[in-house]
Formats: sequence, C-alpha cells, structure tokens
Amino acid sequence: MPAILAIYASPRGAASHSGQAGRMVVERLLRREPDTRLLVRHLGVEPPPHIDAAYAAAMETPEAQRTAADRQALARSEELIAELEATDRLVIATPMHNFTVPSSLKAWIDHVARAHRSIALTPRGKQGMLADRPTYVLVSAGGVVSGEGPRQPDFVTPYLRHVLAVVGIRDVQFHLLEALVRGPDAVQAAERRARAWLDEQLPEE
Repeated sequence: MPAILAIYASPRGAASHSGQAGRMVVERLLRREPDTRLLVRHLGVEPPPHIDAAYAAAMETPEAQRTAADRQALARSEELIAELEATDRLVIATPMHNFTVPSSLKAWIDHVARAHRSIALTPRGKQGMLADRPTYVLVSAGGVVSGEGPRQPDFVTPYLRHVLAVVGIRDVQFHLLEALVRGPDAVQAAERRARAWLDEQLPEE
C-alpha cells in the first residue's frame, strides 16, 4: 500500500499558508491513489526535542556496545527514520524563519540525518541510505524571495535540497509562496500560483 508522510512545520496550524498549500498537495495525491496511507507530523505545534548530550554520546558508541540508555537516547531518531522508511511520498510544508527553516524542522532533520543509520560514511563521502521518493516542499515567506529588485535571501531551498539528498532523497520539487505580508491581493496571487504549480506537478487524472 502506498504511503505519504506529511510534515507541517508552521506554528500557525490551520492558518498557515505553507500548511494550506501542503494539504492541497496531500489531497491531490490521495485523489490520485485513494488507498494511500497518510502519516502526519505537525512539527510546528508538537516539535521534536532537540538532540542532546545523551544522543551525542550514543552516536559515538558502536552499536554493539550501546546500553539501554543509549538506545533510549536514539529512540526518537529511530522512530522518525522508520516513518520515512515506511512511506514512499514525502510532503514538507514550512515557513521561512529568518531566511532558513524553523527550529522545529531543523530538530526533525537532526534526528533523521543520522550517520550509520540514514547516512553511510564511505571513502567517497556521505551516501544516503534511504530510498528516494517523490517529495514536494512548500515554502512560505512574508517577504519577496525571487524575481528582480530587492529581495531577501533564501537558505531554505538549497539547505533542504542538500540535506534530503544526503539521506538519499533527490526527487524533490519546491514551490515558494512569497510576499505574504503584502496584503490580501498578494496572498491570493500566491495561492493562484500554488494551484497552477500543483496542476503542473500533479495534474488531475
């Protein structure tokens, strides 16, 4: 049975622009494959804990020598990686916070991008251990990020593209909803562009 993992990183819940766009993608995927199982993580509302000293110590301990405490320190990481392994579609909806990802999404990444579990350390460098899968990333920004004229930097897109690739996920499509603080007309324009992008990526069958 196909499965989707949907990650929502905004603390605004249902009012989130990125979240609304992410749900559009999920709904389109479910209409195309109605038997798909859906798993949802609301990171912005229920953020995962940041990795700590116990996690770092467990990571430095060879697996065969890990204690029960070490395994407990890695339990959340194991849970989140297993969710990725169990799904074959990934949707990430995130706001841009100070030019980059929110801390809740970064915490999820720190649990998921783990040496010897989702990343192999080889003589050729880091190699992803997870299966590739179609991934859709929806990013919302209050300011202007693209086009001509004054714009703010975007560290979300290149960072997510790289960190997803390092665990093995390379089939990634991005869409940016921008200028969202410029009033209702700008929001409506961003929503129209998001629907057009969705029709291009996942046309109705």
